[in-house]
Amino acid sequence: MKKLNKYIVKQILVGFLLVTFSLMSILWLTQSLRFVDLITGKGIPVSIFIEMTSLLMPRLFVILSPISLFVAVLFVYNRMLSDRELVVMKAAGISPWQGGQPALIVGIFVCLFNIYAYNFGIPAAEKAFNELEWQVKHDVSHLMFREGEFTLLQLNLTVFITTHEKDGSLSGILVNDERNPKSKVTISAEKGRVIYTDTGPKIIMINGVRQELNRVNGQFSTLTFDRYSVDFGMPQSNKQRDAREKNLFELLNARSDTSLSPAEANRYIVEGNKRLLSPFYNIVFALLACTGLLVGNFNRRGQAKLISYSILGMVLIQALDLVFGNLAVKSLYWLPMMYLNLLIPLGVCIYLLFFYNPQHFIRRKNLDERTVNG
Repeated sequence: MKKLNKYIVKQILVGFLLVTFSLMSILWLTQSLRFVDLITGKGIPVSIFIEMTSLLMPRLFVILSPISLFVAVLFVYNRMLSDRELVVMKAAGISPWQGGQPALIVGIFVCLFNIYAYNFGIPAAEKAFNELEWQVKHDVSHLMFREGEFTLLQLNLTVFITTHEKDGSLSGILVNDERNPKSKVTISAEKGRVIYTDTGPKIIMINGVRQELNRVNGQFSTLTFDRYSVDFGMPQSNKQRDAREKNLFELLNARSDTSLSPAEANRYIVEGNKRLLSPFYNIVFALLACTGLLVGNFNRRGQAKLISYSILGMVLIQALDLVFGNLAVKSLYWLPMMYLNLLIPLGVCIYLLFFYNPQHFIRRKNLDERTVNG
């Protein structure tokens, strides 16, 4: 039995990894399109682009893992049934529950991994991703300035530099600032350097000229300076933490945070409960995928009906999870329904694997037919 379990577990794991890798690759490509403009517009290197998109992988994995596991288990057990392996197992006296243990083992393993990912991996990855995204969008280091090109830092704020010096300074600086609709400012300087303060990044320019055109009265003014600074960007400390960055304790105790509105507190509480529930869907979907094939009757024409029922059950559970989650954000009275949506399918699968006997229903059907004919 141990060798049989190892054989099935290996097949499921290989299928799970292949399906997960394929789905994550597709989603990685679609998600990465959001950041292509950072390469073309900001001029960031490919290494930072890969780092940003890679930080999305933990979130994608926990979303895809239940579906990938369902597909892998369904494929493995359907192939075993088509090759008559399950038929031989039943003839050897292996019960449906024993036959479903490999799927349960893999489901528990993925569930434990997802518990770690939800509560430790995702918060750390989301924090790192948000910090890196903020730096890319608001940081104005030399990575975002291309020599000999105009760089749009903000709306109506454009910077041009001639060269990057080895010491980190800039040479040949031109700044066009039209953020104030009442005036247009053009600043040119021989040298400069980017510095960072509590109020955000600044560029300090040395030996230059500031020209301003007042659009209200048409007055033009010129100022020659030895040292001048231009502020741009917003301080990162003003950014509010996302729910995915918070730990489980902070989410479940969101009501104690007076800075949150009731709707935000409900959203955080629901997110915390999802972190508790979502990993266990790996167990539910693993059992759901194999239960129908283990307890159903063998059909030489294929198991299309059983597979269809399993897929419909999986889609229904996913849909109800989304519905109850959205309703729980509006009213926490819907939270128990999220747990029932997990526990009821789990209980049904365990019951069928343990106690379901199709011969009982066949004998009862034959008895009813004889009673009617008699």
